Amino acid sequence: MRYYLDTTTLFIQGAFRAASTGSDGGILRVSTLMNHTVQKDVSGIEPVKELERVAAGAGISRDFFGVLTAVPITSLCVLQYDFITVFVTAGTETVPDTGMVNIIVCSSEGMADSTLLEMIMVATEAKTRALLASGYDIPGPSTNAIITACEGEARHPSSKRITAMRERVYTAVLKGFPEALRRSKNPQGVTRPRFFIFSRFNGEHWVEWTPENCPYYPCHFAGQRCDFCYCPFYPCGNESLGDWTTSSNHGQIWNCARCTLIHEPKVANYLKNYPDASLEELMHLKEKNT
Repeated sequence: MRYYLDTTTLFIQGAFRAASTGSDGGILRVSTLMNHTVQKDVSGIEPVKELERVAAGAGISRDFFGVLTAVPITSLCVLQYDFITVFVTAGTETVPDTGMVNIIVCSSEGMADSTLLEMIMVATEAKTRALLASGYDIPGPSTNAIITACEGEARHPSSKRITAMRERVYTAVLKGFPEALRRSKNPQGVTRPRFFIFSRFNGEHWVEWTPENCPYYPCHFAGQRCDFCYCPFYPCGNESLGDWTTSSNHGQIWNCARCTLIHEPKVANYLKNYPDASLEELMHLKEKNT
C-alpha cells in the first residue's frame, strides 16, 4: 500500500481486497481507494460520476472504491498501528451525498471477506463511541462511509471476540475521529494531514509525528530529507531495502531501518513532484545519481 494527496483527493494504491459502504460499494478487488473533497454546494453532482471523473483525471482505471466528503482533505488524520493504517476525515455539517465521517481502514495483512465486513462494524462502533464522547447523541447521518481493505493472503478469519485486528482498528478510529473533527472545526492554518503512530517506547501511547524539530535528526546521514519519515511504501517487501524480522510480541514485521532511499534529497524531491512514482522508479533514480 502507498498513499498520496493532491489538493482535493486522498489516493491509496495497492492490490486490495476491499469492502465499501460508499457509492457503488460492495466487495471487490481494487487497485485504488479514494476520499475526494467536493464543494459544499453539491447540487447536480452525482457521486458515482464524480468519482469516475476524479479517477479518470488521475489516470486510474475503473477498479476503485471511493467516497466523497465536504471536509477539506488537508484536515485528514492518518493513524498507523502496526499492520493497520486508518484514514479519517470528519465534519459537523451534513451535506447531501457526502460523508460527515469517512473512514478508510487498510491492512497489510489479508482478511477473509467476512472479516472485511466485520471491521466495518468495528469502525462504526468506535466512530459512534467517539461521536457520543464528543457531545453528539446520535451515531451520525446515513451519509457516513467506511472502506476496509487488505493486501495479501487471508490471515485473519472472522471472529466475534477481541483480536489483534479488531483492537487496532477500534483504537485507531477512536483516536482519529476527534482529532479529525477538531481540525475541520478550526481549519485556519491547516495545510497538511496529521500523522499519528502507535508507539511502545516508554509505554504504549499515540505519538504525533511532524518533520519539524525532530529530536532524532539526522537518523541516517547529514543532509538527509525528512519529508517522508514514515515511508509511503511501507512495508515494501523489497529485500534489497529491508527484511522481515520476528518480533517477540508482534510476529513478523518489516524492518527497513537500514534503508535511506526516500531520504536522498533527489529522491525526496522527485517523489514530492511525482507522488504516484513507483518504488522501482525511485530506486533507478538513486542508482543513476550514485
